[in-house]
Parts: sequence; structure tokens; C-alpha cells
Amino acid sequence: MELYEFLIPALALVIGAYLLTGPRRRFIHSLWKTLPRDVVGAYRFVRVNVILWWWERRRLTVAKMFTKLATDHPDRIAFIFEDKEWTYRELEEFSNRVARYFREKYMSKSREQRIGLILENRPEYVGIWLGLSKVGLVAALVNTNLRRDVLVHSIKAAGCVAVIFGSNFKDAIEDIKKSILSTTDLYQWSEPEQPKRAFVEEAIDLSAEISTIDPKPLVADVNKGYPAEKLIYIYTSGTTGMPKPAVITNIRFMLMSYGVNSMLNLQPSDRIYNSLPLYHTAGGLIGVGQTLLSGNTVVLRGRFSASKFWPDCVYYECTVAQYIGEMCRYLLSTPPSACDKNHKVRLMFGNGLRPQIWKAFVERFGVKQIGEFYGATEGNSNLVNIDNKVGAVGFVPLYAGSLYPVTLIRVDEETGEPMRGPNGLCIRCKPGDPGVFVGKIDPKRVLISFYGYADMKATEQKILRDVFKKGDQYFNSGDILVMDELGYFYFRDRTGDTFRWHGENVATSEVEAVISNVVGLKDAVVYGVEVPGVEGKAGMAAIYDPEHSLNIKEMAEGLKKSLPSYARPLFVRVLSELPITGTFKMKKKDLQREGFNIEKVISSPFSCSLDTLLRSFDTCRSRTHFTSSTIQVST
Repeated sequence: MELYEFLIPALALVIGAYLLTGPRRRFIHSLWKTLPRDVVGAYRFVRVNVILWWWERRRLTVAKMFTKLATDHPDRIAFIFEDKEWTYRELEEFSNRVARYFREKYMSKSREQRIGLILENRPEYVGIWLGLSKVGLVAALVNTNLRRDVLVHSIKAAGCVAVIFGSNFKDAIEDIKKSILSTTDLYQWSEPEQPKRAFVEEAIDLSAEISTIDPKPLVADVNKGYPAEKLIYIYTSGTTGMPKPAVITNIRFMLMSYGVNSMLNLQPSDRIYNSLPLYHTAGGLIGVGQTLLSGNTVVLRGRFSASKFWPDCVYYECTVAQYIGEMCRYLLSTPPSACDKNHKVRLMFGNGLRPQIWKAFVERFGVKQIGEFYGATEGNSNLVNIDNKVGAVGFVPLYAGSLYPVTLIRVDEETGEPMRGPNGLCIRCKPGDPGVFVGKIDPKRVLISFYGYADMKATEQKILRDVFKKGDQYFNSGDILVMDELGYFYFRDRTGDTFRWHGENVATSEVEAVISNVVGLKDAVVYGVEVPGVEGKAGMAAIYDPEHSLNIKEMAEGLKKSLPSYARPLFVRVLSELPITGTFKMKKKDLQREGFNIEKVISSPFSCSLDTLLRSFDTCRSRTHFTSSTIQVST
């Protein structure tokens, strides 16, 4: 036998043995195990990239794509709302009327002027902001729960020259009109039968104004639009501070909407049930985007109802439905009914479905696929679960880091700041280690570009520099995730001063400011605490009151007037001493760890009426099924 005839098999055996030992063996096993998932995911990922590249090359916008759909399929149903069907032709003509009216009012100066929109869920909501976009105006989709100072801030933060509001929000506008009338015009949207007394005196009746406007297409105006032009602002609390308007460009809208459509393999024939708020990314962008870009019929509901969810899906013959995590828990808490499995829903997609109830939810309602996804409104990094992996918010193939550069980095548990090695660069997390989710920023690539907020300072705060090499930039999500050895990601927690309650992000600094004003400028710190068996984190306020002068009843009444229900603290702790650091910062983490566990908190002689507190927080309590023993007041 020749020497080479012996050496080649021997060398192959040595290399094989080397590759199949230790970590390499696990890596090869993981690659083999995830191959079917990765092949499907890669195909859909490439499809998204190619389509977006083609749309960008042809300078397409949301308005251009919708107009083409309306031209090709004028009688197709776009939206169904309260048994009224809106065809593509009707939505196109409605949006054209809105566009013509506001073009004459605000387009003499420049494109991209902002107009606030405060309206309940209904097809006109989409038609209004779509119409504004046709002439280069940008709608700021204001959270309809906001009131007073926070509402004024949101309008001014976007630089709105006008606000369009529904009659349901007349009182909210009356409260703030003196603060905004000098710089902002008011337009009220009302039904034709609305009584005149329901109108804000200074507001223009928009429904009457546009009723006689020409509904023909605005070809020249629409053609001026381009993919990177601002389309809408969607507000996010971010990780700190007041609501911030995040910039959603046309191409970003198309990426998020079509990305979910393609990665979850939605079909043109799918009818989608959407009961989420239209001022949110999930409902107002990803949800309605299936109508505007992909030709799907979307069934809208004014607000979510657990008892009506499945009966609606049966009645409207929906095949796909949207959710947020809280909704799934509410649905599970309803009594069993014939509609639980007597529906055609094959896919539910959304974010926040707790792993603890995932299997129970699927088994009870017979939904074949859960499309859990993850991503910040303003972010450039998104994940999608395409293969029903319980608890996962998505995945990235083990070998695809360069194609889709997202990862986890280690952060300081107390401060949330990234930890860096001796070379000054960030440290990647190993599988199983929690870390903050970051995504590389590259303005030249649509999928990973970052547009940020209307406020450039706020935008800069979300950018990490010199992460893995000098000069690079990454988007900081502020969220703690964990990745396993197969490349699946799981949501763990949020860094910073934000917690999520009832599907809404609550900025603690905003609540702290309101509480301080209500209780006579006393020091207050707000944080989220976990409640066993309940999704999200409930708000808890610790108030410095060594004199025991705090009036709980007055505080509760003041918070009820100034904060939406989801932002009101359910737990109040009164402090006789301030737990502060050497740099005079409140030790929020220590308070958060102690939570409302009475065994960890020394009982206080401070007395107040719990019955009064319970009545004041009745809305929060009834929505979470808390009993009187759940709400605590302690020191």
C-alpha cells in the first residue's frame, strides 16, 4: 500500500474526530437540527430583501402601492368595521378627499409637516393618515389614552401644525386647547348625525369639509413621494421619559408589514382580525399594512373584547388574528364556549405571549401556528418565530450573523449600561446568558438602517458606538433577551425605567413627575413589580413622606385625572428614609426586589383607608381581577 493511500483516510479520520469533539460536536449537531428551519427562514428572508430592494429601486411608497391595488381591485374589500364593508375604491376616494383638503391648507410651505391624529379605531383613521401621506404630510398617531400635560407634550414633540380628533375626545381637547391653539389648528371628525353641542368651538368640522371634495387620484402629488420620506410618527415611551415620536418612513413601514407577511407566509386570501389600537405599531402598522400593501381584508374592531373575540372571528370568517400577550391571558380566562374551536383561524401573530400559557392557549383554541415576533417601533432589529417554538420570539441561524447582524451584549445589572472588556469593546453573551439585544446600524442597507425619533438627542441616546470594533454603531433596544444554542431568542426583561402593563409601555419618570406634582412635590420613585400569574409588571410607587402627611385619597383622585389607567400605580409604599447611592440616585433596584412582599417590608404605623384607595383605582383593579388584599400601602 502506498503511503498516501494510508495517510488520506487517516487524516480524514483525525479531522472527523477533531470536529466531533467538545463544542464543535454540539455546533455541528445544532446546525443539523436547525437545518429545516434555517432553509425555510433563509428563503423567506431573501424574498423580503429582494422585494424591498425592488420597491426601493422603483421609488415606491405606501400611497403608490395602495393606489395600484385600488386601481387593479377596486371592489375588493379593504376593511370591515361594524358590519360596514369598505372597498379599496372607497378607501382610495376617501383618502384622496383628505389629501386635497389638507394640501390646500398646509402644502404652501413644505412637505413633511406634521398633523396629530387622535381617533378611535375605524377605517377613517387609516384613510386620514394615508390621505395626508399622499401630499407629503406626516400624521403623528397620538395615543388616545393620553391627557393634559402628557398629551400637550406629545403634540408639541412632533411639532404638529394641526390636530385631527374624534368627538369621543372632545373633553381631552377642551382641557388642553389653551396650551396649543396658538400654534395648532383643530379639526374634529364626527359622524353626520353628531349634535352640534358635541363640537369643540374652535374646531373645524372635518367630515363636513371634505364631503364635497373631488375624490379623483392625485397622481402628481403621489409621484413626488419616495421610499425614505417620512410616512407617520408612532409614539413610544422608549426606556425613559415622556412619549417620543418615532420616525416611520415609507420603506420602514413596508419592511415591517411585508416582513411579517412574508416570514409568516400569509396568503392573499387571508382575512385578518385586528382589535389592537391603531396608534400602535402592531395594529396600526403591521395590521393595516396587510391591506395597504398586500391586498388582504382586515376586520377592525373599536377595542378588544375577550368575550367577542372568537365570536367575531367566526362571524367574519377570519383566518388570521392579531394579539398582544395580555389579550391571550384574557381570552384564556373567559368561560369555555362553542366558538373556542369553531373558527377558521389558523395563525395568530403578535408579541408578548407568555411561555407559561402558550401551550394552554394553543390547546384550548386549536390555533395551528403562533407567530410571535419581537422588535422595537423605532428599532432596526426584528425577530420572528416561524416554526412554533414555544416561548421564542424568533431566531437567527447560527452561521448568519454577518447577514443579519444582531446579537446580545453583557450589561451591568444595576445601571443597564453595556459592559466592556480591556480593549474598550463590548462583550458578546454566550448561549444561555442574558444580555441586551442590539442590532448593527448600516444606512446603506434598508433592513438595518435606523431613523430614530423626531428628537435628534433622543435618537442619539439609542445608538451604541465602538461596540465590536472602533467606529461601528449599534441600535440599543434596551431589552434583555436570552439566546439558546439553537439560535432561538427569548424575551427576559427591560432595562431602563420602563415596564409593560396591559400591553402599554409605562415610562416611570413620567409617572414620577405626575405623582410628585399631585402630592406636593414629595420625592417619588416608580417601578414595575411582578405579580404571580399576571402578565407584565404592575406599577408601584415609593413616596418619601417622613412626616406621614400623604393624603392617599387626594393622590388617587389626582392620578386618576392625570394618568391613563394602565399607568396608575397599583401599589404604594411610603418611605421614612430615602435609599440613595453615594451619587444621590434612588436605589430603585432594591425597592423593586422587595416589591409588595409585606414580609420584606417593615410594617408602618401610617394609616389610611384602603377602601378609598380601592375605589380610586377601580378601573385598574377590575381589569386585573385583583382583590382588596392585593393592594398594599406600607413603609
